[in-house]
Amino acid sequence: MRSHKWYTPWFLVAPAVVWVLVFGLWPFLNTILLSFTDSRPLRPGDFIGFDNYVKMFGDELFGYAMTTSVIYVIVCVPLLTILPLLLALLVEKVIPGISLFRTTFYFPVIASVVVVALIWTWMFDSRGVVNQTLQAFGLLDKPVAFLVDRWWLLACAILLTVWKGLGYYMVVYLAALGNVGRELHEAAMLDGAGAFRRFISVTVPGVRGAMLLISALVAVAAMRVFTELQVLSNGTGGPGGQDLSIVMLIRQVGQGLNGNVGYASALSVALFLIAVLPLVAIAWMNREKKAMA
Repeated sequence: MRSHKWYTPWFLVAPAVVWVLVFGLWPFLNTILLSFTDSRPLRPGDFIGFDNYVKMFGDELFGYAMTTSVIYVIVCVPLLTILPLLLALLVEKVIPGISLFRTTFYFPVIASVVVVALIWTWMFDSRGVVNQTLQAFGLLDKPVAFLVDRWWLLACAILLTVWKGLGYYMVVYLAALGNVGRELHEAAMLDGAGAFRRFISVTVPGVRGAMLLISALVAVAAMRVFTELQVLSNGTGGPGGQDLSIVMLIRQVGQGLNGNVGYASALSVALFLIAVLPLVAIAWMNREKKAMA
């Protein structure tokens, strides 16, 4: 049997390495370099130091985008950490028809977010299903401006994000619940613990790792939200751009032949640094857990 040449493994990994370097590392480094310039799409920029980063602190639209992102994180992280766990506890039981129930909750995950957002727009329009139904039951005198008011628009986008993410994180919890020993629940029941007590003392500690992971993933996704707000606001970012996300602002600033690529790159770097924070937090928590163990 002939052994392979020393360079054979390198030939095997070369395509993946080239792909990462060309479409991953180089764009990342180039974005950092552009953030220190005043580049435009058709004009090479001059080095301007930290001017783009200083500009952020006085940019009203960036303030709106940060507010939107923070609210998104504060609301979505608890909801998408707790609700999928409760659903997973419900659907893990083996009862007739449970497969259909699981499929129903997972279906939004595989549906296109653009299509779902368009359906949401049709539902929450001033003449949409929600307003028409509420008026038909006499609960409203006039339509609610769900997609025009700043806070209603943000609430609709968050509701869409939560509804679409429930099924995905439910599956993650189902895998984690499989590692929680049944004997722990049985021992707790023998000690007289009720369902709620077993949930707090047995289930939650058993899926703590999955909860931390999901919290970090949801936080990063909330910082990077785009499609929901883009479609629901019809690309305007709400009244006066008050519901812009950071990604929407980056697109708005950098698009077109006159787009400010340098400032858009600085916003991208800021978004990267902000999005890394939840990952650093979960790494620190895991390190503390191992140290205590």
